[in-house]
Amino acid sequence: MQKTLKKLFILSALALSTSVISTSVIGATSYANDGVITDESRNRTIPINITLPSNNAKCTAQVKCSVAFINAGYGISHNEYTFASNVFNQRGYLTVAVAHELKSDPDLNREQPYLTTRMENWHRGVVTLKFLVNELSSEYPAYDFTKLTLFGHSNGGDISSLYGSIYPNEVSTIITLDHRRMLIPRNKNIRVLTLRGSDYPADANVLLNDSELDKFPVTQIMIEKSRHNDMYDGGPKWLVDRMSKEVEGFLDSKN
Repeated sequence: MQKTLKKLFILSALALSTSVISTSVIGATSYANDGVITDESRNRTIPINITLPSNNAKCTAQVKCSVAFINAGYGISHNEYTFASNVFNQRGYLTVAVAHELKSDPDLNREQPYLTTRMENWHRGVVTLKFLVNELSSEYPAYDFTKLTLFGHSNGGDISSLYGSIYPNEVSTIITLDHRRMLIPRNKNIRVLTLRGSDYPADANVLLNDSELDKFPVTQIMIEKSRHNDMYDGGPKWLVDRMSKEVEGFLDSKN
């Protein structure tokens, strides 16, 4: 299994390196006032929502503040995770909520095995994140884009996990809400929190077994009576409050 996964990540990295290099053309980016960045090399508009931390005046090029990317679940707006943005903003993070799915994109593949059939979707998401990191790091020099926190629900969590597996030196923390397809990175330098819904199981090897949990800084929490599709702002208040508290506790525990 580990050899197969290693080959998968190597192929992913090779494919991504070609795509990412193409985004570095001078003048390849344009900015609009409505929160859209255009990657001209892919002819792709990327809706984003950037929120500054509450203590942004303390963030400087000499003492940089942290950055969190928020990756929405499939079919859910990137602006529907404000509970998470608020938690990050209160703790000094710049948040970048990203819309990964456009109307022109192919539908999410429903055929097994997902590690193969959905790789195109996850690849596209990783290329988008890498592009945004390269572009926004110069626009926001008071923030640290070299040690990212990646937050993702469902398919957004799969994208986050793949990014962390391909670019482990650029990621310090991953937080997912019931992602079920992409394996959590087994990396001692990446802290992971995954909050699990109770209505669907994850695919094989996505989550860590007991022996792996002893080796890696991964926290897996099942939330009883929670539903996969409710893990966003529009979910029941008790669930949104619970997710907020779990994320708060996890972020605060690193200190």
